[in-house]
Amino acid sequence: MANTILLVTFADQNRREGLGVRESAIEGAAARLRPITMTSAPMLAGMLPMALAFGEAGQQTAPLGRAVMGALVASTLTTLFVVPAVFMILQSEKAPKTSSLDPTDPVSPNYSAIPTHV
Repeated sequence: MANTILLVTFADQNRREGLGVRESAIEGAAARLRPITMTSAPMLAGMLPMALAFGEAGQQTAPLGRAVMGALVASTLTTLFVVPAVFMILQSEKAPKTSSLDPTDPVSPNYSAIPTHV
């Protein structure tokens, strides 16, 4: 989930800086490719002995290991390919609005020139 949020944030930031929607989605996925791979690969490697039913009671825990590995592969591929595609579909080239809710961000619809903290 965190990887998806970061990917969309990177893509939206690029879009607000003037890149097209397609280029923003590709750039966001490219920027997050290495961190996503670096977190997914060790988890897959760590689950491999469990999925191959090594150790005592391996036959009982193997299905859980396989399910976790399958879900991790599916979520990684979804984050890298499906999320950018959905981002491209949902964003409009004509209306580059921000999704920021930060009252200190000048492009936010919630922007307040009055400082909210002292």
